[in-house]
Amino acid sequence: MNWLALDLSLKLAAWTTVILLPIGILVGRLLAWKTFRGKVFVEAGLALPLVLPPTVLGFYMLVAFGGASPLGQMYQSLVGRPLAFSFDGLVLASVIFNLPFAIQPMQRAFEGIAVDVREAAACCGMSPWRILWRIELPLAWPGILSALVLTFAHTIGEFGIVLMVGGNIPGETQTIAIAIYDRVQLFDNDSAGMMSAVLLLISMVAISATYFTTSFVGRRHD
Repeated sequence: MNWLALDLSLKLAAWTTVILLPIGILVGRLLAWKTFRGKVFVEAGLALPLVLPPTVLGFYMLVAFGGASPLGQMYQSLVGRPLAFSFDGLVLASVIFNLPFAIQPMQRAFEGIAVDVREAAACCGMSPWRILWRIELPLAWPGILSALVLTFAHTIGEFGIVLMVGGNIPGETQTIAIAIYDRVQLFDNDSAGMMSAVLLLISMVAISATYFTTSFVGRRHD
């Protein structure tokens, strides 16, 4: 069992989820409530990671993060190390790749809030920030929770993007999914099976917790 790779995967999933929480809320709320020119193209662009092969998206990210790109050069000058093939690069790539998993469930959750509720709160003198904090977030939180769990579980098991952007550096970019692949290549089926079982268990617990929470909320509202 490669505990170092598992720890790296959990850290990557945690950082990705934390970063996408405010992004998902802000962008999901904006797409749910606002109508603007080109909105359909914005939504299509955010959904691209769902249909693009991870290797294709990973290739473009590798080019964008590389030392020859403006982003890669700026990061290297500020931090002193390359963005590609680093944990920071993995986090940035994971955030981009998981945008639809975070934004779409939150957008649907905000769309499910009746407009009358927001208008009534505004008529009572509540500020937009207070309406978001006291009205919208409590009503949308099952969708927000589902988005966070999906993001976390999807990040732990991601393979293509991680391999393209981070490579396979033990202790730095080697996640548990890549460690499983390495063990299979070496015909070490026992280690691969153990790591796969751990990954399966974590994913099942996370998704089961989401279903339990949303069903509990549904029973309370009935």
